[in-house]
Amino acid sequence: MKSYRALWQALAAEYDEREAKAVARLVMEECFGLSLTDLAIGKDTELLEDITRQRLLQTIATRLLKGEPVHYILGMASYCDRRFMVTPDVLIPRPETQQLNQMIDSFCKQRPHGQRILDIGTGSGCIAITAALDLQLLDARVTAWDISEAALNVARCNNKKLKAGVAFRRRDALHPPHHRQRWDVIVSNPPYICTSEQAEMTRQVLNHEPAIALFVPDDAPLRFYRAIAAYATTALTPGGALLFEVNSRHADAVARLLTDKGFAHTAIHQDCYGRQRFVSAYNGNQ
Repeated sequence: MKSYRALWQALAAEYDEREAKAVARLVMEECFGLSLTDLAIGKDTELLEDITRQRLLQTIATRLLKGEPVHYILGMASYCDRRFMVTPDVLIPRPETQQLNQMIDSFCKQRPHGQRILDIGTGSGCIAITAALDLQLLDARVTAWDISEAALNVARCNNKKLKAGVAFRRRDALHPPHHRQRWDVIVSNPPYICTSEQAEMTRQVLNHEPAIALFVPDDAPLRFYRAIAAYATTALTPGGALLFEVNSRHADAVARLLTDKGFAHTAIHQDCYGRQRFVSAYNGNQ
C-alpha cells in the first residue's frame, strides 16, 4: 500500500467508490496529518520515503479489508463537530443521529433555563455530552444511562475529555428505577434492528458493533420504546418532550404507541436521507 489512491482502490472491493474514498481520506488525515488539499497535490507520495509509515498504512489497510470499521481502528468518530472516543463496546455515532440533538436544542431553547435531560442507552455518550455542551449557557443538567459498564467507561472518558459534566448511571432501560426523579426531556436511540434484518447488514456492523446495542427480537420490535414510554408517563414533567430514534419500518407503530399512552402532539420526522427516523411526543399533562 503506497498512497491514498492505492488505498481507496483496494477498499473499493469492500465499499462503494464514494465510501472507499471517504474512508481512505479519514485514514490519511487522522494517521498521517494529510488534508484533502495535501492529497490533491500528491503529498501522500511522501509516505513512500518512510518505511514505518508504509507499514502502518499496510496494517490499517489489512484490517479494513477484513471488515473492521475504520472508526474502531482509529479509536475515534466525529459527532456534531466533536471527536468522541469509540471502541467495539459502543456503537459508532451516525450522522443522522445528530438530528436528535437538534431537536433537544430546539425544545430546550424555548423553555426556562435549567432543563433536566435524560439520555437512555447512551453508548459513547455522544448525545448526552453534545446536549450538555450545546446547552451550557442554559444551565441544562444531563444524565445518561446504559446497561453496559464497558460502554459507560467509554462515555465517562469522553465526558472527562470534553468537560461536559454529564452524570452517568448504570441502568436497564427495560426495568427503569421507581423513583421520583423528573425529567424535562427524555431522549433515546435504543436497540431497534430486528434479528431477521441481519442479512441486510454490512459485515462491518454485524461482525464488530455491539449486538446488545443493535438488536431486538422479531416478536418484540418495540420492547424498548414500550418500556421507556411507560417510564416517561410518570417521569416526564408536564409539557416535557420524549424523543426517539427509530427503525423506519416501525416509525408508525412507535407513534401509535405513544399516542395510545396518552402523549400529545406525536410526530414522525425524516432524517437527512429522507427516511422516517425520529418520533417526538410531549407530556400533555399541564
